[in-house]
This record gives sequence, structure tokens and C-alpha cells, in this order.
Amino acid sequence: MQSGSSRANTSLKRLIFFTGRPGVGKTTALVSCIQALKAKSLKVSGMVSREIRSKGIRVGFEVIDITTGEVGVLAHVEQCEGPKVGKYRVNLRDLARVGVNAIIRAINESDVIVIDEVGPMELLSREFKDAVMKAVDSGKLVLGTVHFKARDPLITLLKGRSDASILEVTVQNRDQVVKTATDLALRYAYHS
Repeated sequence: MQSGSSRANTSLKRLIFFTGRPGVGKTTALVSCIQALKAKSLKVSGMVSREIRSKGIRVGFEVIDITTGEVGVLAHVEQCEGPKVGKYRVNLRDLARVGVNAIIRAINESDVIVIDEVGPMELLSREFKDAVMKAVDSGKLVLGTVHFKARDPLITLLKGRSDASILEVTVQNRDQVVKTATDLALRYAYHS
């Protein structure tokens, strides 16, 4: 695993994933990279996740289509249905309606496909896994986040690919990792 060093720039990488402990800023780093790529006139679309907070306490997660702005509930402590991950119940319908549809649209219409996050909640959905594999097999640039500790064959496959760069985000290296990821993405976009 790379930690934002210049070693990451030695070859073309088409799959660029941030990883790191919860709350370290993976999605923040991803959004910064998205903004930098859009500034270079690349069409970027897909899905991102963000916390839902109530009175300063995390109570769930939203999934957002970054092109349309459509929002769905990925998981929530007050949700009554769906598989349970920790204290949350996962809303597989909203994940498919917003997240999976955003990935499929990105495969068909964008230069860069964004997937945030490939993690335990999302991996409960067969549709999500299929969409991730379609994105990986599309030949397009994929930018996303992968869960730090999750053990799943799909995560193992992503981390083991020769065309993948897995960048660990820490509080100390977040800015450098964004620069490294952006440089890798632009190198692939302009040389593929």
C-alpha cells in the first residue's frame, strides 16, 4: 500500500482508491480530487457517501449521485428493514436507486467513474458489486474509496490488480495523497 509517496507515479494506474481508518478524510480527499479533475475538463460522475448527523452524533449515511444531486439513505440507526451492519440497517433499495444507477450512468457517460465507498454496507448488494465490476472492466478511470479493514473477495481483487493504486489516507498525509491521486488520474487520462 502506498502512502502518497512519489513511488505511486512509476506507472499508469487506472483504478485509484483511497483507504484509511474511519473519519480520517477519505471522502474529503476524494472530493478534492474530483474537483481537481473537473477543473481539467474531465467529466466525472458516480456516487459519494456522507454521514447523516443528528445533534452532533452520526446516525447514518447518505448516498449521493454527484451528477444529478439525487440523495438516498444508505443506512440509518432508525431504519427498520434491511441487513444490519453494526448499529445501522442498510437500505439496499436506495443504494440501488441512487448509487448503482450513478455508477452505471458514469460508465456510459463519463471520463472518470467515482465509487465511494466499497465497504461492508455497500457489499451487501449484489447489484452494487456487479456495478463495481462493470466499472473496473470498462477501461475507464475509476476513483474511489475502499474500506480499511473489510475482508471481501471484491476488495481483495481490487487491491491486488496491477492497474490499481491503493493510497492510504492519514491526517498527516491527506493533502499529499490528494496530489498523488490527482497526478495519477491525470497521467492516465492524458496517456491512455
